[in-house]
Amino acid sequence: MKFKTSLLLLPLSAAMLPLSVSADEGADRLTALLEPLETYRADFEQHILDGSGERLQEANGRMWLSRPGQFRWEVNAPYRQEVVSDGEDVYLYDPDLEQVTVRGLDQRITHTPALLLSGDASDLTDSYDVDYQQQEGHDVFTLTPQTADTLFEELSMAFDGDERLTMLEMTDSTGQRTAIEFSSIQVNANIDDSHFEFDIPDGVDVIRESE
Repeated sequence: MKFKTSLLLLPLSAAMLPLSVSADEGADRLTALLEPLETYRADFEQHILDGSGERLQEANGRMWLSRPGQFRWEVNAPYRQEVVSDGEDVYLYDPDLEQVTVRGLDQRITHTPALLLSGDASDLTDSYDVDYQQQEGHDVFTLTPQTADTLFEELSMAFDGDERLTMLEMTDSTGQRTAIEFSSIQVNANIDDSHFEFDIPDGVDVIRESE
């Protein structure tokens, strides 16, 4: 797979247009983009890079989202994996390990980038400091968590001129970055509820995690 450099991987000075907004205005703008989002379907390419920008791993797949709380994330290559939320429980299925991990959809889980999107927009902006910039025709938001119980130190979200979410980038405490680019995007299309149901396959190990 040929690696495509994401907007979010460019230094800000390379693509930034002059813009000055307050933190409240940035949060209001992000809320305005997220609140109308009821369903979202897209293909994705995911790139994991170390602190120096060297690629560590690539993956691709597709995702479906229906707010509130329902989500399906399927990684097709290089290794299959599924993450499914039915609004109450989250199922992590690893076919190679023949293992399913089940956990409740609690606040800790919703701090992951994918399931963050399935929650309430106001909860998001209440829990994160929001910085807003414009880069090459995209609205780019950088979210910094206000508490330490998250899996990332910074999350960036980019929306295109049609106000569609096109990119996510997460940075953890080691400087490792996970950049996700979306394509074939469908917003507020009808998604069958079956996408958010998970039937545990016969013969797999099931690990049920409690809080």
